[in-house]
Amino acid sequence: MARITVRKGMPSVQLDKAQFAERLKQRFQDPAFEPLQTEIDRIIDAAWDGYDNSRKAPYTRPAGPGHADPEYELSVDWLAHRDALQEAERRQKSPSSMSRILLIDGSPRSDQTCPGEISKSFRLMEIAEQVIERERDFEVERLELSRLTSEFGRQIHPCKGCVSTAMPLCHWPCSCYPNHSLGQVNDWMGEIYAMWTAAHGVMIVTPVHWYQAPTVLKAMIDRLVCADGGNPDPTSTSGKDAQKAKEIEMNGWDFPRHLAGRVFSVVVHGDSAGTETLRRSLSDWLGDMGLIGAGHAAEIDRYIGYYEPYADSHRALDGDRAFQEETRNAARALVAAVRLMRRGTLPRADAGLAEPRPK
Repeated sequence: MARITVRKGMPSVQLDKAQFAERLKQRFQDPAFEPLQTEIDRIIDAAWDGYDNSRKAPYTRPAGPGHADPEYELSVDWLAHRDALQEAERRQKSPSSMSRILLIDGSPRSDQTCPGEISKSFRLMEIAEQVIERERDFEVERLELSRLTSEFGRQIHPCKGCVSTAMPLCHWPCSCYPNHSLGQVNDWMGEIYAMWTAAHGVMIVTPVHWYQAPTVLKAMIDRLVCADGGNPDPTSTSGKDAQKAKEIEMNGWDFPRHLAGRVFSVVVHGDSAGTETLRRSLSDWLGDMGLIGAGHAAEIDRYIGYYEPYADSHRALDGDRAFQEETRNAARALVAAVRLMRRGTLPRADAGLAEPRPK
C-alpha cells in the first residue's frame, strides 16, 4: 500500500505583533480601561509571547500508565475533562445509579438578552421535565444552549474537522480546545461531553431555523463527532501529529461509539417550514452514533402558530394543548425506554451484528 501523506498548502494566517495587539485591544473597548493602558500593554506582550511561541497548552503533565506513550506531556485541561468523563461513564453504568435524562434546549433565545423573551423550546423543555421529575428513581440534567448567547464567557468553539484528516486524530474528549495561544478558551464542550456520557436518555427540544438546526445546537452536534469513533488516547498520535494518525487509521481503526446504547427523544417545532426535515436529521444523527430511538411517540415535529405572526406565537403555544401533551408523551416514552434499556429488555434486533463499514 502506498504511503498516505499529509497534504499542505493553505496560506498562512499568522499575525504580526501589531495586528495581534490591535485585535486583542478590542477586548478593552470601554472607558473603564483607559487608566489601565500600561497594564494592558504588558498583558498584550505576555499574550503575544504565548501566541508567537504557539503555547496551546501552557500546563501539562506526563500521561502516565494506560497510554501508548506514558511520558507524553498532555494538557492538564484535557486530563481534567477526561477524568470527569470517565467518572460520568462509571456512574452511568452503575446498576445502583439513578436513571438520568439529559434535557437539551436547542434554542438560542433568552429573555435575558436581545430577544427579550423566553423561547418556546424552553417552555416545552419544562413541560417534559415536569413529567420526568415525577418518575421514581429518575433525575434530570438540563442543558440550555441559549446560555451561549446570553452568558458571559460561555462558548462552544467550532469543530476543526480533525476527523477528515484521520479518525484517530479526533480525540475523545476533544483535545482541540482550549488553545491558550489563540485565545480559544472557556469551551463548554468539556462539560457537555460528561453530561452526555452520564445520561441514560437524551431529549432534544429545538426550533427549526431555515430548515436547519439552530447555530447553538449545530455547534454542539459538530463537536460530538469525537463521540462516534474518537481516539481516547492522544499520546498514540503524539497530540496532533497528522501523519501518525493517518498511519494508525490505515492499519485498522475500530471506530468506538462512546455514547452507544443510550436512548433518545426529539421534539422539533417551527412556524412555517422545515420541522420534518430537522426531526429526521436529528434522529438520523443520533442513530448513527448508536443511540436508540424511544419510539414513534418520542420523535415529533409540529408547527406552532402556522404562518401566524411571530409576536403571537407564545399565545399559540398556550392554546395548543395537543402539542403540549405530545411533548409529555415524548418524555413518557423516553422514560419507559430507559427503564427497559437498564433492565436489558429494550428490543434491539441488530444487537451483536458486525458492521462491515464501521465508519
